[in-house]
Amino acid sequence: MNNGKVTLVGAGPGDPELLTLKALKAIQRATVLLVDDLVSDEIVAFARPEARIVYVGKRGGCKSTPQAFIEKLMLMAAREGEDVVRLKGGDPFIFGRGGEEVEHLRAAGIAVDVINGITSGLAAVTSLGVPLTHREHAHGVVFVTGHAKPGDSGTDWKALAATAHSARLTLVIYMGVSGSERIQDELLSGLPAATPVAVIQSASLPTQRHITTTLGALASAIREAGMASPSVIVVGDVISGVALAAAHPDAVRVA
Repeated sequence: MNNGKVTLVGAGPGDPELLTLKALKAIQRATVLLVDDLVSDEIVAFARPEARIVYVGKRGGCKSTPQAFIEKLMLMAAREGEDVVRLKGGDPFIFGRGGEEVEHLRAAGIAVDVINGITSGLAAVTSLGVPLTHREHAHGVVFVTGHAKPGDSGTDWKALAATAHSARLTLVIYMGVSGSERIQDELLSGLPAATPVAVIQSASLPTQRHITTTLGALASAIREAGMASPSVIVVGDVISGVALAAAHPDAVRVA
């Protein structure tokens, strides 16, 4: 039997209407789907009725399917001639471990395609009506993880703060809620305490909620509002333009 193929598909932040047409076609064509925990049921419903769907949840702070086991499942299904879709929240190549999966599969001789999805960091700020870059407020943007693998010291927040301040960058921090105290303390070494911050939980979904605060009050604001994963923390002057009270009457404001 000839090998099948694997397609890594970005499911976007959750709203099914934010899927690309290419992603939708791949989902509808697949015979096997390996689905991440953060992919909505509405997106999984696009699969053909006879497709085999395997949930391989991976969420920070929760019990997760081992990455090696997921890669083994993809490899086995492809060698059985299946059309495999690895369905990932957001984009496969932005904190989705897509690079590791592509390397593993190609080393085993399996054909792999990648279809991009809208990453939650972009969808989150768009939902607030502000950009990630702005000629007057932000000359660039950095996507960074607040979660380090065991044994890794993780992001050098002090160095990043200095760079963000001098280069006028927006920081988009994924998986940072649990480490918000350390992130706040170290970013304050190079950024003013008054730097605007937004925290957006469940971006693009009906359950989305968000707070606006300042860097100096970040950790306490997260605690007071009960913000939890999955959330994105956005730090920078672009957030100063958020008119949450008028545009989002259900917003939580924390000063």
